[in-house]
Amino acid sequence: MPHRTPVCTGPTARPTHSDARQRWTADLSASVTVFLIALPLSLGIALAAGAPLQSGLVAAAVGGLVCGWLGGAPLQITGPAAGLTVISAELIQSYGWRTTCAITVLAGLAQIGLGSLRIARSALAVSPAVVHGMLAGIGATIALAQLHVMLGGDPDSSPLTNALELPGRITSLQPAALSVSALTVVVLLAWPRLKEHGGALGAVTGRVPAALAAIGLATLAAVLSDMRLPRVDLPSWRSHALPQLPEGPVLGLGTAVLTLTLVASVQALLSAVAADKLAAARGPGHRVPRSDLDRELRAHGVANAVSGGLGGLPVTGVAVRSSANIAAGATSRKSALLQGVWVLLAAGLLVGVLELIPLAALGALVMVVGVRMINPGHIRTVVRHGEALVFGATAVAVVLLGVLEGVGLGIAVAVAVALHRLAWARITVERTVSDGPASLRPEAYRVVVRGQLTFLAVPRLSRALAQVPEGAEAVVELEGSFMDHAAYEALEDWRTAHAATGGDAEVKGRAGQEIGEPSKAHTCTPWTPWRNHQCTRPPTGGTDGTHGSPASDGCRDDDGAPGDGPRGHGFPAVPPADPDSPETIRATGPAAKAGTGGTGGAVGTAGPAHTADTGGTARTSGAVAVDGEAVGAGTFEPAGARHRTHAHSPTRSHSRRGQLLGGVRNFQRSTAPLVRDELARLAREGQRPSQLFLACADSRLVTSMITSSGPGDLFTVRNVGNLVPPPGEESGDQSVAAAIEYAVDVLRVESVTVCGHSGCGAMQALRSGPPAALDTDATPLGRWLRHGRPSLERLQASGQASGQATPRLADRETADELEALCLTNVLQQLEHLAAHSCVGRRLREGTLELHGMYFHVGEAQTYMLDTTLADVRGSEPVFTAVRADPVTA
Repeated sequence: MPHRTPVCTGPTARPTHSDARQRWTADLSASVTVFLIALPLSLGIALAAGAPLQSGLVAAAVGGLVCGWLGGAPLQITGPAAGLTVISAELIQSYGWRTTCAITVLAGLAQIGLGSLRIARSALAVSPAVVHGMLAGIGATIALAQLHVMLGGDPDSSPLTNALELPGRITSLQPAALSVSALTVVVLLAWPRLKEHGGALGAVTGRVPAALAAIGLATLAAVLSDMRLPRVDLPSWRSHALPQLPEGPVLGLGTAVLTLTLVASVQALLSAVAADKLAAARGPGHRVPRSDLDRELRAHGVANAVSGGLGGLPVTGVAVRSSANIAAGATSRKSALLQGVWVLLAAGLLVGVLELIPLAALGALVMVVGVRMINPGHIRTVVRHGEALVFGATAVAVVLLGVLEGVGLGIAVAVAVALHRLAWARITVERTVSDGPASLRPEAYRVVVRGQLTFLAVPRLSRALAQVPEGAEAVVELEGSFMDHAAYEALEDWRTAHAATGGDAEVKGRAGQEIGEPSKAHTCTPWTPWRNHQCTRPPTGGTDGTHGSPASDGCRDDDGAPGDGPRGHGFPAVPPADPDSPETIRATGPAAKAGTGGTGGAVGTAGPAHTADTGGTARTSGAVAVDGEAVGAGTFEPAGARHRTHAHSPTRSHSRRGQLLGGVRNFQRSTAPLVRDELARLAREGQRPSQLFLACADSRLVTSMITSSGPGDLFTVRNVGNLVPPPGEESGDQSVAAAIEYAVDVLRVESVTVCGHSGCGAMQALRSGPPAALDTDATPLGRWLRHGRPSLERLQASGQASGQATPRLADRETADELEALCLTNVLQQLEHLAAHSCVGRRLREGTLELHGMYFHVGEAQTYMLDTTLADVRGSEPVFTAVRADPVTA
């Protein structure tokens, strides 16, 4: 196959000077915003930790420069964080500042090792309740300590001592310190409201971060009133303390390094994931690469090693600053780099200004940050999920025992809660009343089991079943999702014994189906192709009757391995054929080789018949496929035909019918009981689909699977190439136009979607076949594919001055010319669709929407056209990947 040069698409393929300038301006503006937030917070965190105030500036500059350059999360801001304040304070209290710097270096080296092992995502396995509890405990510890600073005193290293001494501190407070602190808190809380409700003044002041405004106004008030308060003291950088070799017990130092490594890593990774979510919420116009968590962890390791080596605080990802960076419009890692540069310049040029800041104002700033770490939204989520015990235990233990001890206790409680849920089962016994005369009513009992039924619940289950009298009717309803072997045996033994006494017992699952011994043969899962099914295999030399053949359920290969093809059932093994080999394809038309990229899978389509119904398919003329392989114009012999039994032989037709009926039996057994009520409702009320879905007949494109739709949702029309003949050019086949008119005018659908897919055989035939062959009326397929010629012409003209741009994918380059044609065909068929009078009328009324979709079969990825039909005609059409929604509470 000749090499094809990829079609250059995507934002990076054709950058313009205007776009680059806009992105640079956005990053510059965001960096200034983050710098104004980070500057006071870095000083406040250093103050709260009891570290030299320069260390906060060092950490902020190193975090921005190193992680901005090396990090895997482009929009995350790294620096000193309140979440590490308690750990830093404990280390300084125990080992001194210089040894704490050395511990920070060792923790950074440990992070580099963990990132090199590529286990970053393992940190996300920690229960969110433990993480939120840890942050809440740290926030409470910070708030208790900084309350003393706000009142003009010095905090103790113990949160419990700070809480006990707080009443005495209130009685001996310093009015000047309290006034500055109060002003800081009021500005911090009122500034966001001023931005929202302040009109023109709010619009101007809203550009200044609340933290900077609070510190600035408090400093201005202290200077103007000549208050004598302790202020920021930044000694000369010549006397800046650097790390020294650790001194102390090896076990204690190892525990300190482990604590700092784990907490900093978990917080950094969780912050990176949160930044990804915020960036994705901005829409397709602001796309950035998703975070590489292992790279991000290694970058944090380098940053901690450098920060500790230069006498700075430990760093981690900061969610508040990261969210501010994203909200300010940052588009790349340049904003984090520039933020580090601004902090570095401020540390060298603004020392005189920084030394005017009262310590009480910084204490108030950090106190508010600590209180906000106790997030009511997180608490409500944790309570709603039944993990309040884990949250509370972690938070209290962090306050009373320390961060590492608190996290360890929280994890232990979380494991205990998970085990309890696995073993817990609530079992109730209810007596039911049956209709009929009292003398003829048998006693009936209902035993309901809620929760997971394991061997730990067998004693309670036995006691509950013993309450059912002998000879009574009983129904046991299992509402959990798991039952182990011990519980199953206990139920079966009781049911057998109860039946021996003349009673009648039935065990039902959540959906009402009867529970019995699990099938040893049925191993199928949803959306499994027939060739991998264990329950739809044709029988070995037996019948394929509709009432259940001897081998139709649970058929396996002779070697006992499921899913290896139909060996052992009267079928010769068929090796995959080379689509380009002469043994595979013998055609009289020049486009016959188009089948190599065409319809594949279990079922093909054929014939001019057209049927349409909700949740089903409408197949139109021109669809020619044999054993799931589509063909181009001309005569086609399917791949591997010379190795197969003749298509009209009794054995072959008999086996294919058995395979089809096997799938139908599987539906009747597994799916029909679940959808019977809904189908009965649709039968009574009639179909009311909201969507018309026009797709290719390719068997790999399962419309209900990729749309997660069910009966009554989609009115589906399928044909070769997902083509929509323009009005007046149907060439005698009115089936597509009739389906469109019925859906739009009779069913009154609200949306119409044209869905193309990768590797389309019809598009391959258009692209590779000579134009003269496609103009012929010799075959139905040739006549049908003429409706796709405008798509090919549109693609060929897109590079010229035609006003039509080549469609592209938002997150990657177009793979080849075939994919470009498949995307172009979606646009062209949307225009054909809009030309139909019924569609045009509804569009003018504003009661109908048209959408374009592209499904990449190999990636199992769906792309949606971002623009409307009007935008497609005047701008570059972009297909954006549809991503899974995050799991929310």
